[in-house]
Amino acid sequence: MNPMFISATNLRFVLDELQSRYSVLVPVRDGDGLFYEVLSSTRVVIGEVRAVEPLKSFFFRAKQIVAENYSDSIPGSRNKPLCIVAAKACDLKGFRVLDAVFMGDDYVDPFYADARKRNLIISADCTTALDVCFCLAVDVKPFPDANFDINLSEVQDGYVVQVGSEKGSGVVEEYADYFQEAGAGQLKQRDEQRSRVREQVRANIRNNGVPAQERLAGAIVRNFDNLLWQEEAETCVECGACNTICPTCHCFLLSDQLSDRDLTRYRLWDSCLIKDFAQVAGGANPRQRLWMRLRNRFDKKFAFFPEAYNIYACTGCGRCIAACPGKIDIRKVLKRNVENVHE
Repeated sequence: MNPMFISATNLRFVLDELQSRYSVLVPVRDGDGLFYEVLSSTRVVIGEVRAVEPLKSFFFRAKQIVAENYSDSIPGSRNKPLCIVAAKACDLKGFRVLDAVFMGDDYVDPFYADARKRNLIISADCTTALDVCFCLAVDVKPFPDANFDINLSEVQDGYVVQVGSEKGSGVVEEYADYFQEAGAGQLKQRDEQRSRVREQVRANIRNNGVPAQERLAGAIVRNFDNLLWQEEAETCVECGACNTICPTCHCFLLSDQLSDRDLTRYRLWDSCLIKDFAQVAGGANPRQRLWMRLRNRFDKKFAFFPEAYNIYACTGCGRCIAACPGKIDIRKVLKRNVENVHE
């Protein structure tokens, strides 16, 4: 389908109509950040940058009931599906990692797979960049090119629309009266804006000396025993913020809770930075030191995943930089790994 155009007014009408079968979640500004809320106001922000919450929050829940009283049914499978609006490319890359984990050849997680099948993704181009953004360094553009149903590129008075799936095509066809073919001027605006945001991200990369993805091959393994891990971990407070805010981190634990009448099993996000993450029965722990746990986070993203799945498990969103109270900067750590000689 050729690129289409929809006015801002008509987009709002379509989103309102979609509420009849989806819970429509949109980014709304709150202070310095964007946070998802159920569509209800006119304060929707389609462009700008990614929201504070990672997209994984809506597909791999922080706390989720996975079993109740030994029943074979899937808890929550009848909940209303979600329509996530204005998801950005860095979050969409997260699907490549999560799909490999939860929808692989050997195992399919029914909760994640159900959300991927039923939920609707209306993504959007970034119209600016945060100072922590470095997506281009890990081969992610600041505009979506995959893993969306419909993409919106903000231009004057509306949005250039690109369809990315049969589901998205169905939505555009259903509300065809509200769309029209995009004009050459609108496509030019889209392309110029994309080029401008790309240059903003490139400037971030240059200013912070972020190594390109191809230079990362073997870097973590080469520096596995380097003192840099102990040095970088000195300010870590073991809060796990980098794990929870990351769009690709996916470790979890299972917890059983028994009441007078019910037995419920929960799946909860876990963090590899927490001391007891790798602890086994009897108290043994292969990563007793905090620097070992920090190293493990980088090893999994930049060594294990490229080897096992041919994917670098980082999207360049910069959330971990912004969230870290110890000011540990993933860009600096990567730069040191590329530049350092194994000791």
